[in-house]
This record gives sequence, C-alpha cells and structure tokens, in this order.
Amino acid sequence: MNQAIIMGASSGIGREVARVLIEKGWTVTLAARRQEPLEALRAVAPGRVSVARIDVTDAEAPARLEQLFETMGHVDLYFHASGIGKQNRELEAAIETDTMMTNGVGFVGMVSAAYRCFARQGEGHIACITSVAGTKGLGPAAVYSATKAMQSVYLQALEQLAYGQGLRIGFTDIRPGFVDTPLLTNPRGYPMLLDAAVVARTIVKAVTRRRHVVVIDWRWRLFTALWRRLPRRLWRRLRL
Repeated sequence: MNQAIIMGASSGIGREVARVLIEKGWTVTLAARRQEPLEALRAVAPGRVSVARIDVTDAEAPARLEQLFETMGHVDLYFHASGIGKQNRELEAAIETDTMMTNGVGFVGMVSAAYRCFARQGEGHIACITSVAGTKGLGPAAVYSATKAMQSVYLQALEQLAYGQGLRIGFTDIRPGFVDTPLLTNPRGYPMLLDAAVVARTIVKAVTRRRHVVVIDWRWRLFTALWRRLPRRLWRRLRL
C-alpha cells in the first residue's frame, strides 16, 4: 500500500492525479485552499482518503504539512500541484505579487517542509508540477514563467542536496504544456491543448518510474527543445 499527500488537489491536474492514485489503491491525503471540492473525492474511497484545508501562502502552511506527515505515519509521495498563472501584459502589481507568493514563497515553503519530513523518515519522493513556461522568459506571463523556472532549479538543487547528504529522496519535475484545466480562462484558444485526465495518467506513470524530468507530451518536448536553441537576440523579437 502506497501513501501520498497531494497539495492542490481541488481542481486541475492535482485533482486528476488524485483520481488516478485512488483508483490504483493508494491511501491519500488531499490538501487545498478550498476543502469542499475534496469531499467528492473522499466519498469515492472514504477509508483511504482524507482531506485537509491548507493555503500554501499561509505562514503556518509548512507546519500543517508536517502535521499531515506525522498523522499518516509513513508517506511515500509528496505531490505538489498548487499554483496560479495569468497573462499579465500590463504587469498589474496584484497579479505579479499573488503569483510570486503562490508559485515562489508558497512552493518553497511546502517543498522544503516535505524534504525535511522525508529526511527524518529516511526516504520518500517529491513530485511537482512546474511548466514548459520555465524554459524561457515569456513576456505576456513574466512572473509566471520566472517562478516556473525557479521551481525547476529549486528541485534540481534539492536533488543535489539530497545526494550530498546521502538521503534516499527522489524528485520528479513535471513540465506540462497547455492543459485543459480551470487555470486557463479560455482553454480552446490555446495551441497543443492537453487533456487533463491523459496528463494525469502520464504523470503517475512517470512518478512510479521515478523519472527526474518529464515534459508532457512529445510535441512540447520538441517545441521546448527549439525554444532553448533560440538565441536571445531572436527570442526578444518574438511576438507571443
């Protein structure tokens, strides 16, 4: 029996991954800022599913996560899907700040707390939803792409830290393209749109195989490979 904590399980990719793990017989604790949407998932398997209200931007959120680890006794997977992102061409201060608090401060607080718990436990796996948007700085979504790049680098740094400390902690950096979730205000207006349920099954397979970095799907792997090779003088001229 495997046990997992899913942060950001109320909607989108987090919710779909929760469905897959529950179907596969995992014992899961679902956490999110909004607790009500989690109850429907708990009803599917009440003996194996518990819920908790955690807002990753709250100062006490890391401590709440550590309490969940203690309550579960042993955790095999911490899955972080909590995040926000909007296009913000006008650089409205509130949007930039909210995104930084959730994707930056909140992300680091929760992932570092999970790392400490796994270090005490002796083993574990941390998997996080980042984004292909972290490949290059995207003008229409500057703070979003910047925070996603930070998340990928942070996971890479923690992987090195764990290895140096002799800890059996695995990491999976999951980088989807556009996924049909509530995060997108007009999903059909986005190219190469991915189905959330299909993405979730791909993610669970990758995590089970302990992949280090996963770009979903092959079209986005090709696209991001081209992005990386574009010189700065050409990239800044692109109209996105």
